[in-house]
Amino acid sequence: MAAALEAVPDAEVVAVGSGSARSAERFGDRFRIARRYPRYSGVARDPDVEIAYIATPNDAHLDNVLECLRAGKHVLCEKPLTLDAAQAAECVHLARENELFLMEAVWMRFFPAFGRLQALLADGVIGDVRMVRAEACINVPFDPRHRVFDPARGGGALLDLGVYPLSLTTSVLGFPASVAGRTEVGPTGVDELTTIVLRYESGATARLTCGVRVSKPIEATVVGTRGSIVIHDRFLSPSRLTVHEFGRSPSTVNLPYEGNGYAHEVHEVHACLRSGRTESQLMPLDETLGTMRLMDEIRRSWRLNS
Repeated sequence: MAAALEAVPDAEVVAVGSGSARSAERFGDRFRIARRYPRYSGVARDPDVEIAYIATPNDAHLDNVLECLRAGKHVLCEKPLTLDAAQAAECVHLARENELFLMEAVWMRFFPAFGRLQALLADGVIGDVRMVRAEACINVPFDPRHRVFDPARGGGALLDLGVYPLSLTTSVLGFPASVAGRTEVGPTGVDELTTIVLRYESGATARLTCGVRVSKPIEATVVGTRGSIVIHDRFLSPSRLTVHEFGRSPSTVNLPYEGNGYAHEVHEVHACLRSGRTESQLMPLDETLGTMRLMDEIRRSWRLNS
């Protein structure tokens, strides 16, 4: 994010906060940031900070978000916003009560290719959507000390990666009538591989997978009554779509993203702040809340099926 901000003309990195003085100094040196705080609270208290970007471990998000909002800062927080729906609701309530901007940084939603996908679906190019398939699996070398494998730090495949296929699906189909999930739990107690099935009143379905101990092509397919759209090359940061319309040759569209990709969500934050909006229409808070409720329901279904 810091590298992306350097290339955004109307953005200025004022300060960095970290868990220690050493890491704050190292980060500050790397990105030429003058103010360096050995505690995250330093950023919240800095009078010149307008908006805080939070990219701490998952379990720290709640406290970090609340602290910044209470200090009157706008907030862009990495996914997942919090660990569960109740925590997310607390953050959203405080932001709305104080008329402060808050957005979950699901960066996929702001890429040009994602916007093109939405436009193609709105134009009915593949007809009515009947199915979404998406897989977000990355083989993380096992280390019980790594945050991904630490349940106390919000580890596991669902919280770390599941938000992407879920966010894609809800942007296309909305929220389902029912949800079920199955998981393989690893030795540290986190979900290492999770499969999710969403069913809709229309008859549409979504079959999603997320994992941290397997490596598979990170692709997604949206299937309609008149064709399908494949999102290639890590749909988490999409840049290429192939449209398959019945009776026509496939058409591939390349839509490169800016820099390392983070700039697109920064542009959205700036557009919202300039227009006085405290919520993004591209990544609404109600959708964040709905996704957190879905993840809660998926985790409940694990316990029922175990």
